[in-house]
This record gives sequence, structure tokens and C-alpha cells, in this order.
Amino acid sequence: MIEVNNLCKNYYVSNDKGKNFIQKMLYKELKKVQALDNIGFTINSGEMVGYIGPNGAGKSTTIKILSGILTPDSGTCRINGMIPWKEREKYVKNIGVVFGQRSQLWWDLPVIESFDLLRAIYKVPQSEYKKTLFLLTDMLDLDALINIPTRQLSLGQRMRCEIAASLLHKPDLLFLDEPTIGLDAVSKKSIRQFIREINHESRLTLLLTTHDMQDIEALTDRIIFIGKGKILFDGERELLRKKYNKKEVKVRCAGTVPELIRGLELIDFEDNNFSIRINSECIEEQEAIKYLLDQVHIVDITSSELSTEDIVVQMYKEYEV
Repeated sequence: MIEVNNLCKNYYVSNDKGKNFIQKMLYKELKKVQALDNIGFTINSGEMVGYIGPNGAGKSTTIKILSGILTPDSGTCRINGMIPWKEREKYVKNIGVVFGQRSQLWWDLPVIESFDLLRAIYKVPQSEYKKTLFLLTDMLDLDALINIPTRQLSLGQRMRCEIAASLLHKPDLLFLDEPTIGLDAVSKKSIRQFIREINHESRLTLLLTTHDMQDIEALTDRIIFIGKGKILFDGERELLRKKYNKKEVKVRCAGTVPELIRGLELIDFEDNNFSIRINSECIEEQEAIKYLLDQVHIVDITSSELSTEDIVVQMYKEYEV
């Protein structure tokens, strides 16, 4: 479905720090920023993959290249046998793209008119368009929205319409770039449920970039982690849990923090309350708790596994991104 090999992309930005106005006018200095550094991955048909990383890691650049908007400096990319930036007119008929901070709907037109225009652009037959529109309107609860101008919709309402617009031509592949940014909990839940349903029914392939780890947990089983333009991790989400197999044990006690042995990490200490994280690769939880019981008077103990968000934070620290 998606085959990416050794993709590189550089940007050149102004490097005028410390120069006065005249110097900036006469001597323009550019600095090279490497957005993508020989990245490569394969995504099979029907997979839902989370593409994550810090700001500036190269996520949006990757999506723009895969959708045919940008041309890489080097490397290869084939999606459904096509090169996105070389066969764009033919290629875009089989993909849908949603950028959370940009709209493909006409701002002053009712949503249904934007849908009709997109139908004409993609040359979707009327009979097929009506069936797809009915399905999407029903699944995303758009009946009350499609006759309202886009500018009058709330952000959550608009994003539901944006996702519907990206699927009107029944693509095989959907790119979602921060689709739930700024949305309330109800809107996020609605969009996640719809994406799961559409993937189950049509085997839609999904590449999702987001900073919301709840999106990742709800929608994807596989994670590609990018940092400083390089792929740092590519695998099942459960592999991350095994790699960062730590439990957080919160201990409320009277007294001071005891000497910590290998595998125990102090998180905080305030008013005789301290939190200790246990690395189960270094020490068993039972052994760690027994050690603490021998050292201090423990009032209460609670333990929980690290969330996906906590794990990603640990990855940021480990890879220094």
C-alpha cells in the first residue's frame, strides 16, 4: 500500500540573527534545516498507524510528501503503485487528507454546496455520491449541519464535515493531521468512533499524526515515532509497553525518603508524601514494596502502569527530541 524508502527533505530558512537592518538587506544568509533524514517505512492495506513525534519532527512534511503536495529532495515513495508528486492528478482520486488547522470547505457556502463541488472535482457519479453522502451524514450525524455555512459551524462540527468531505470520493487511504486539535471530549469521541467504524467496514488505511495520545490508544495498534527527521521507533504499541515496562507506585508515608536502590526512581516529595516509579526490568514490584516497608512507615500504596502519553514522554527524554 505505502512504501517509503530513504526520503529526505531540506528547508532553507533565514539566518539573520544578530544582524542589523542594512546587513539583512545586503547579505542574505540561509540556514539548511533537515526536515526528513532518510526515513523509510511500509504500511499495509487496512492498517491504522499513529505517526507521532514532537513539534518540528517532520510529521507534517511527511504527510505533505505522501499526499503529493511536496516533492522530496531524494528517496522513493510508492503508494498503490504510484509516485504521489509525479502522478498527482491520478493519485489524489484514491486518497483523503484532513489537516486539523486548514479547511477544504468553502467558508461562506453551506456545507452541502462544498460537498457538491467536491463531487464535481472528483467526478463522482451522482448515484454513488448520494449513497456515500447518506452514509457519511448518518454516521457523523450531519443532518442538521449540511445546510449551514461553514463559517457558522463550531470547530467540532466543522471537523466532522471535513472528515466527511475527505471521504466523499471513497478513497482507499486517509491522512489525518491533528484531526482532533482543539476539540471537546464529545467531539473527539464521535470522530474516533466514526474512524473505527469506517475502517472496519471498508478496510480504509489510516495514517494519523497527533499529539493526543488518547487518539493513538483509541485508533492505532502500530506507532511510528519520528524525531529530528529520523524514524526512531516503528512497531506495535504493545512493544513500547514492554520496552518501557515501568510501574508507578505512589507511597504516602510518615518520615523522610529512604535510600533508593536500583530500579526505584523518586518522582516527588512533599509533606511526607512521595511517589516512586518502579522499573520492573530492574526489580520486581513485590520486592520493591517489601524494601520500602522495611525502610519507612507506609500509610498507603497505589500502583498503575504508565499510560501511552507517559511512555511517549519517556521516549522524548531517551532520544533527546
